[in-house]
Amino acid sequence: MHKRVMDPAAPQVSSEDLMTAVEQMVRYVRHSATAGGLSAAASSALARLGREGPQRLTELARAENASQPNMTQLVTRMERAGLVRRAADRSDGRGVLVEATDIGLEVVRQRRAERAQALQELMEELTEAEQQAVKTALPAVARAIQDRRSRF
Repeated sequence: MHKRVMDPAAPQVSSEDLMTAVEQMVRYVRHSATAGGLSAAASSALARLGREGPQRLTELARAENASQPNMTQLVTRMERAGLVRRAADRSDGRGVLVEATDIGLEVVRQRRAERAQALQELMEELTEAEQQAVKTALPAVARAIQDRRSRF
């Protein structure tokens, strides 16, 4: 299989093949993160709070493509677990912000380390040429995504 991936004479890989590969990789790496015993939705929301800082519940729900009632329930469960807290919005006394606690940030850090380890283990199974191709392609794809987001 390794030769086929890097063999210029191999048949062209379709966008469907690439999509399947990306989905498999993402699924594998996501399932490797177990710290905190979080659901995919909780992990995603907590990671967003860790990356972007405190947010209003409505903003968090919109960013996570969830309904406000579902996000409210999720935040309540994470709050009970000590992963997030609600705090008054200093810019608007009526508003409430959701922010990750130190415990929540540590869970995010642990989960990220678990995912990085899983990806590293996958990379070690590749040939040197394949590793180099991945190290070139993935950052390029990430840049294209950032460029696309900045246009909208």
